[in-house]
Amino acid sequence: MLVITKRADTTSIVDVEVSLTFDVRKKSRFKTFSVDGEEVGIFLERGAILSGGDCLMSEDGRVVRVVAKDESLLQINRGSSRSLAQLAYHLGNRHVSIEIDVDSLRIAYDEVLKDMVEGLGAQTLAVTAPFHPESGAYGGGHSHGSEHGKGRGPIIHEFALLTDLSVDDDA
Repeated sequence: MLVITKRADTTSIVDVEVSLTFDVRKKSRFKTFSVDGEEVGIFLERGAILSGGDCLMSEDGRVVRVVAKDESLLQINRGSSRSLAQLAYHLGNRHVSIEIDVDSLRIAYDEVLKDMVEGLGAQTLAVTAPFHPESGAYGGGHSHGSEHGKGRGPIIHEFALLTDLSVDDDA
């Protein structure tokens, strides 16, 4: 198995390619197969999201290029920039990954979300293409200081466990 533990310079000569959907590219540890059928194990730092064109270095020195695989998407079109911003707001409230273009949005195909955005007046079109959603304001996640999530890397929406539920009667 080809084992990958770090990134490589994108100008490197490519030896192997892996074609991955967005749902796989946002994972840091997984097994897959190269486009030539070789088993590949990827073990990267947590919180990193791979993009099409990124290069990785295998333990045996080969350079592996990531290809963004075509997947089923819903392209959302509506008249003005303001109306697209409103749609992006509603989708963001549902924590939906969104690819933003000048005059359209793209999301992973979902029949329920299709009905929602059409109900808000948008036109939709089912397309098959690579998915490149926004990484968000914090990139692949955000950190809450050196101790928060220690050992796991940056994460989004970490909720602390309540350990002290006592009430101060003197307050």
